[in-house]
Amino acid sequence: MSNGDIFTGEVIGTAILILFGAGVCAAVTLNGSKAKASGWIVIAFGWGFGVMAGAYTATPLSGAHLNPAVTVGVAVDTGDWDKVPLYILGQLIGGVIGAVLAWALYYAQFAANADEKTALPTLGVFSTVPEIRNPVANLVTEIIATAALVLPLLAFGQVDGIGIGPVADGGGTVVLGSGISVLLVAFLVVGIGLSLGGPTGYAINPARDLGPRLAHALLPIPNKGTSDWGYAWVPVVGPLIGAVLAGLVFNAAF
Repeated sequence: MSNGDIFTGEVIGTAILILFGAGVCAAVTLNGSKAKASGWIVIAFGWGFGVMAGAYTATPLSGAHLNPAVTVGVAVDTGDWDKVPLYILGQLIGGVIGAVLAWALYYAQFAANADEKTALPTLGVFSTVPEIRNPVANLVTEIIATAALVLPLLAFGQVDGIGIGPVADGGGTVVLGSGISVLLVAFLVVGIGLSLGGPTGYAINPARDLGPRLAHALLPIPNKGTSDWGYAWVPVVGPLIGAVLAGLVFNAAF
């Protein structure tokens, strides 16, 4: 995989992931949406399908990490850090692009939010917001939830025929495989959302939170409210810690 392929794949794949994810949050949240108030199960499956679509698209180019936590977890396990900055840069840019596309798709619904009497908070469409604001508890939640993503993802590579996680191509680049492996990861993300997502909204992906939060801050969204930068470190630091722990555990146990 060339540097150009890695960067392009991560930008496109992450943009698709965020388009689906922010899109389902907008669909469930915003007035004027046919999916208004359809609930948490819809959100969890929307994000899972976003992972599936983004990963199937990006796998031939980059191996489809689509998540700095996945990239870091793989690097901790393999010891190969050379491509980590390139992966993360592509993921962050893709996160911004996906959020802008979701905003454009729901432009009319965001515009309808201009009426102060019926205005709704919009940050939750783009980034995570904890249900109970407790930085320590929120950080622990993100650490555990991300470890629950990265450790099984790496372990999938131990199953014959799956080919996910620590599988290298001829140039030593770790790839996630294709076929059933991508579907398994998508369902893993759905499961995390349903079981572990209640406290913080399960960022489990720094690019999924930071890129869209930046887009929220910059986009001309009526009555958008705060972008909550005081909380923004939690869905970045927590997933990275969880990824390191998962990589260390996998390296030691498997």
